[in-house]
Amino acid sequence: MEPQLLHRVDDGVATVVIHHPAKRNAMTTGMWRALPPLLDGLGARTEVHALVLTGEGETFCAGADISTLRESPDEAQGLAVLAEEALAAFPKPTLAAIRGHCVGGGSQLAAACDLRFAQEGSLFGVTPAKLGIVYPSSSTRRLAALVGPSTAKYLLFSGELIDTERALRTGLVDEVLPEDQLDKRVAEFTRVLAARSPLTQAAAKEFANGRTDRDAYWAEQARAGGDTAEGVAAFLERRQPHFTWTP
Repeated sequence: MEPQLLHRVDDGVATVVIHHPAKRNAMTTGMWRALPPLLDGLGARTEVHALVLTGEGETFCAGADISTLRESPDEAQGLAVLAEEALAAFPKPTLAAIRGHCVGGGSQLAAACDLRFAQEGSLFGVTPAKLGIVYPSSSTRRLAALVGPSTAKYLLFSGELIDTERALRTGLVDEVLPEDQLDKRVAEFTRVLAARSPLTQAAAKEFANGRTDRDAYWAEQARAGGDTAEGVAAFLERRQPHFTWTP
């Protein structure tokens, strides 16, 4: 099978799979280019409440396919940034499910997700210093916001890989799961996400990402959207809420 991005939607959760096992799921130019329109389509589907990004088999993503950097490094980096920004802008909660290597462009994609769950034994690295590449400013700022300036510098200056224990301690990942428990935990957690208010999630995502000019908009959405009334009613009636707000 050619390198590609596979996807499916089950029970309100979209799953995107990086599929290039011959090169440890390295991202080709075509894959970088395909990710933004794929995300646009999935984000527009009302039945999609959350998105999981993962890799085929036992590797998340080993980064960019190095052959693409030889052909046109500027184009490859530009496409990677566009893909990263599209993932960061996805309108619903996103979660990277990581096993094995999460390196280079793979770590770039993982950092653009809202949350990261990893299997024990996974390895993480940001490796442009090994190739003499200037890491994009937007990607550097996102990494520093996630793990702090010191850890971001450690990763970027050295290109060294870190294990799940250090990744968890520095905030690079949110949960570490025992072997063979990652898929079960991701399925459980995304079911929780799909059951919660999309109004709350959308507003929280914007606020947490630093947007400061939409307080009035979200206050109006809360008044008119129906989720608040439904949530309160469900709580008082001791039943599960049925949230209906859509962007």
